[in-house]
Amino acid sequence: MLRKIAVFILFFVLLIAAVILSIHIGSVSISAHDIFAIVLKGDSSNTVAYNIIWKIRLPRIILGALLGGALSLSGFLIQTFFRNPIAGPFVLGISSGAKLFLAVTTIVMTGLFNQMPVSVTVAASFVGSLLSLLLVLLFTGKVRSMSILLVIGIMISYICSAITDLLINFANDSDIVNLTHWSKGSFSAATWQDVCISAYIVLPALLIIFLASKPMGAYLMGEGYAKSLGVNIKAFRVLLVLMTGILSSCVAAFAGPISFVGIAVPHISRLLLKTSKPILMIPASFLCGASFCVLCDLAARTLFAPTELSISTVTSAIGAPIVIWLLISRRKRNEV
Repeated sequence: MLRKIAVFILFFVLLIAAVILSIHIGSVSISAHDIFAIVLKGDSSNTVAYNIIWKIRLPRIILGALLGGALSLSGFLIQTFFRNPIAGPFVLGISSGAKLFLAVTTIVMTGLFNQMPVSVTVAASFVGSLLSLLLVLLFTGKVRSMSILLVIGIMISYICSAITDLLINFANDSDIVNLTHWSKGSFSAATWQDVCISAYIVLPALLIIFLASKPMGAYLMGEGYAKSLGVNIKAFRVLLVLMTGILSSCVAAFAGPISFVGIAVPHISRLLLKTSKPILMIPASFLCGASFCVLCDLAARTLFAPTELSISTVTSAIGAPIVIWLLISRRKRNEV
């Protein structure tokens, strides 16, 4: 119990430290005294610092925390569904499906809107994410090996990416400017409107998932055990798929494709907690994902300033070695 409390304290401290560092560090450095005065007291005497914090950095940080937590949680849901720690939204082609549908929507509706409404972007990303996930699920009854199923997910991702590239090649440059920026993955365009919409989507989904932690724990013990406790397996699977689609599509809509967070962060949380109980893993994955993405975003905009890296570049550099280690460790366990 003490270990679990310590892990949650660690995640909270890490998130607070990540937020403070992200406000402090940038092209314009803001002192701790000014941060305290502006954020907590609302002091606007330093106009430049006030505008930087409230109009640029805080929306970006909060959006990064919300979407980082959402992406990590969607990864945990997929890993629960497949009972496989290397499943994730990016690996299973969900992000690529969102990109494909967003590309189609952008090209078709450019003539109707000067600027694509956020609602349309979210809806297109959601449809693409959900259809990609459902396409992978079609193979679950035909393929027994989860490794093969993951490979199928990767192939679906490549197919969606190929179709997207084909559409981009034949589209007008003016139609794909926003799509090109989106495909790089970034929190740089964050606004308070984005934060509010994301919060309205992510936080209720987090609550629903947390309330489903008990049947989720039973499901992890096996379908037969879950049925004996009165869990409706079909309805529960629909809930997992729906919540995964909602969370991953929200991330894709507001930040673009972000790789490896959905795989690596739940595993990090699991290693630190030494348990897979959903009632602990759900909040831990969310907090760890929020901290992870805020720190990665800080690295993306400061490592090679004034050039800003895409968020996926940083998350891939950290997450890919974790996935490789996962694959190797699983193979060693299977050999034993």
